[in-house]
Amino acid sequence: MELGTFSVSLAVKDLQKSMTFYKVLGFEPIFGEPKENWVILQNGGANIGLFQGMFEENLLTFNPTDARGIQAAVKAAGYAIERETESDDGPAHFVMKDPDGNTILVDQHE
Repeated sequence: MELGTFSVSLAVKDLQKSMTFYKVLGFEPIFGEPKENWVILQNGGANIGLFQGMFEENLLTFNPTDARGIQAAVKAAGYAIERETESDDGPAHFVMKDPDGNTILVDQHE
């Protein structure tokens, strides 16, 4: 099972302040739309998504090429899916919790 790129998606209170902070740590914007209150930052192989007003809590995020296959495997193993993918092809995402209650977003872009 290939989970793709990993990032932490942070629910931030002030996007500009958070961007400034993470830039001090060497992160640079690589994608996103600050006018829409979100941006993806990168430093080497580390990715951080900053999202203002979009999530209530921080997320672990994976960007695979087959979210539906991963969702099927998770369900077959007996784990609950909080929000299932709603499409049969193209981009898809689903949300689940790990055993400790951490939210995981599996988000296929293509």
